[in-house]
Amino acid sequence: MTTVTITPARIDDLDDAARVLARAFADDPALLAVVPAGPDRARRLTALFRTTLAAGPFPTGTVDLARDESGRILGVAAWEGPAARRGGILRRLAQLPQLLRALGPAALLRAARVSAIFAARRPREPHWYLAEIGVAPEARGLGIGRRLLTTHLAALDRMRQAAYLESSTSINRRLYTRLGFVELGAIDGLDGARPMAMLRPPQVA
Repeated sequence: MTTVTITPARIDDLDDAARVLARAFADDPALLAVVPAGPDRARRLTALFRTTLAAGPFPTGTVDLARDESGRILGVAAWEGPAARRGGILRRLAQLPQLLRALGPAALLRAARVSAIFAARRPREPHWYLAEIGVAPEARGLGIGRRLLTTHLAALDRMRQAAYLESSTSINRRLYTRLGFVELGAIDGLDGARPMAMLRPPQVA
């Protein structure tokens, strides 16, 4: 059995974390609307995730990494903290040149549109936002995604704070429901995808 440890990322972990997320989300329907299939899609997805981590979760919340005994990253959970919206525009503008080089103008506009659709559905009340969670394809089925989630959710329960996410698949929604998330409604306006907005109030032991 693989021994997995959950630790917060350092700045020099973000490139590897972005590569894991790019592989985990290779077939995600919402991201296919942002970065269409093509020979360099893996590189472009990695750049998108790297800038996303640097603009939100890493400076404002936490990027949790699941590692095996060798230190290899098997999974990533990126959470924005409750204060992440303050200064968010400036942090994203700082990442704009890297995104433009990696994605090009058309994909960058698509990414901005998807981001705006998601942002409009987020609760007004303070919450931790699960911006990204992904597991390397070779590590699926080992319970790593659940470990990443329960580790941070336990901390949120101790702090009496809520969590929010969007889920693109029914399989993931079943896991989130078991962990205390409730469905708020589907998110419309995306090409080829209809994610579900989900909120988890703090749980009482």
